Amino acid sequence: MKISQLLRGFLESEKAGGIILLLATSISLLLANSLFGPSYIAFWESPIGHHSLTHWINDGLMTIFFLLIGLELEREIYHGELSKPKEALLPILAATGGMLVPAALFLSFNIGTEYASGAGIPMATDIAFALGVLSLLGNRVPLALKIFLTALAVIDDLGAVLVIAIFYTNNLNLAFLGGALGIFGALLILNRLKVHQIWPYLLGGLAMWFCMLQSGVHATLSGILLAFALPFGNGDKTTASYRLQHFLHKPVAYLILPIFALANTAFAINGSIELILSNSLGLGIMLGLVFGKPIGVFVFSWIAIRLNWCKLPDGLTLSHLLGAGFLAGIGFTMSIFIALLAFQSPGTIMNAKIAVLMASVLAAIWGLLFLQTLLKKRLNKAEAEGEVVS
Repeated sequence: MKISQLLRGFLESEKAGGIILLLATSISLLLANSLFGPSYIAFWESPIGHHSLTHWINDGLMTIFFLLIGLELEREIYHGELSKPKEALLPILAATGGMLVPAALFLSFNIGTEYASGAGIPMATDIAFALGVLSLLGNRVPLALKIFLTALAVIDDLGAVLVIAIFYTNNLNLAFLGGALGIFGALLILNRLKVHQIWPYLLGGLAMWFCMLQSGVHATLSGILLAFALPFGNGDKTTASYRLQHFLHKPVAYLILPIFALANTAFAINGSIELILSNSLGLGIMLGLVFGKPIGVFVFSWIAIRLNWCKLPDGLTLSHLLGAGFLAGIGFTMSIFIALLAFQSPGTIMNAKIAVLMASVLAAIWGLLFLQTLLKKRLNKAEAEGEVVS
């Protein structure tokens, strides 16, 4: 199977990024629950203007992360796994199942409660963590599985963006929203006029971010819009879209996401795990991510294949897709991000974060063990038959 240099670079950066993200999270939790905890937590809550440092990271710095998501999604639509309808259908349906089933499981515990707005939390997948965990299995992992998981997670991210835009937007300021959309329209005109310099788009994107920030729609969505306004052309190395995506890979993986992790895991656990396991919010998040994700991915994939809507990628079985479903339960970044939008109470947000962390760890362990066992059996079978497994 051929793989583009850009996709290969993306997979490599995400693998390393997932490991760095894990280290950042571990360090942050250790510091927050140590003797230095109060000072460490207070640092991230330091006021800058009218908002805390953490708020600026979540509303400002994460816009760059969403810009990269938009650029990756655009690439997949034009030249990647989503460019051919029949090949795109399997990860699309798998991702759909991986969003609907966890949300349904969450709501089965929380419908009609104050936590119902958190249904979007278990719908998300952290692509950096998922690929980082998958990389621990080394070169035994079929390339088709890496590409499937990447496509699934990218579609999942798009779903999360739509959920944020539709369900987590409050108190609209139509004047600023109109301004943001007007700037987006102007950038699209620049695109049609074949303006290929990046700087006009970046300046317009900054203005669009400011208008979004004031409009009530979450400001990070301006990153997605900017991505689709940038000229894609034929997608080669000379295009603005390619150059910016290539430039952003490492800063996002090695700097922005670790900073997000440090800021948003700066809280004291204080023995609250027991409370979370007995609380409908915690149970909904954990069951949604740990069980809802693999069930949704597997069942929707199985139905699609049985109905001949699409076929399995070469070298993969339904068991491989189930393993990918377990890893898709690593919600971390996007799940925490949605939790910040879903709730106002600091205590509720903290409980949601802890539940996301616990669920993501369980999903990572189960996915790793499941795939390790599966790949080992495949290797043993191939060796017994005298085959060479790459």
